[in-house]
Amino acid sequence: MSTLRLLDLTLPLPVENLALDEALLEELDEQGGNPVLRFWESDRLFVVLGRASRVADDVDLAACHKDGLPILRRASGGGTVLQGPGCLSYALVLPLDWHPDLANIRTTNRLILERMATALRRWEPTTTVQGISDLAINDRKISGNAQRRTGKALLFHGTILHDMGADLIARYLKHPSRQPEYRSERPHQAFLGTINIAPQRIRQAIADAWNAELTNSQWPIARMPHTIADVLARSRDESSSAA
Repeated sequence: MSTLRLLDLTLPLPVENLALDEALLEELDEQGGNPVLRFWESDRLFVVLGRASRVADDVDLAACHKDGLPILRRASGGGTVLQGPGCLSYALVLPLDWHPDLANIRTTNRLILERMATALRRWEPTTTVQGISDLAINDRKISGNAQRRTGKALLFHGTILHDMGADLIARYLKHPSRQPEYRSERPHQAFLGTINIAPQRIRQAIADAWNAELTNSQWPIARMPHTIADVLARSRDESSSAA
């Protein structure tokens, strides 16, 4: 298994953290190079919509406005999430020829999520892949994931709840209009869970699972103004809705 470049980097602003995932994807798609595993965890709360999510369906705009939470939209699919302290984010940026199972969305989900679940089973043996792209412990979701595909590369990114309570999520996110079958209409408080392990230990387990090593701290700074502008352009309507 080839070595991935490990990048453990949280930028100051929510929009910068979303933009960096996209910049890493653009760089690998255009220039090639080593695949990347990135970790980050925001020190402030914000809402992130999937590419096709509807803010009116998923977000409590009044609560977000009252508490000053930004609402942003990422380039990948998947559902709406709350980001912030207690929610570890990761991103895998891989060339499509890195493994045969990256050929389509379904097999990519299976390949990556099974390896992620295996990494977490050292603490939680009941960790399983559920729905289309979730990880769950005892049928309670701890991780949602999504992907963005370009001509030559793939961004697969997700969140792992380690210390973010369901009550906080329920304050800002409505009961989703679309949901996996295993949710069975459960409210956030009965559906969401956490893996109660220190985030640095989770980082190390995932890095080991992907043979990822800290080789250098380089990241595509020159691309950031462009990808930040892309995120802001996608999010303009959402931001004004919450204002």
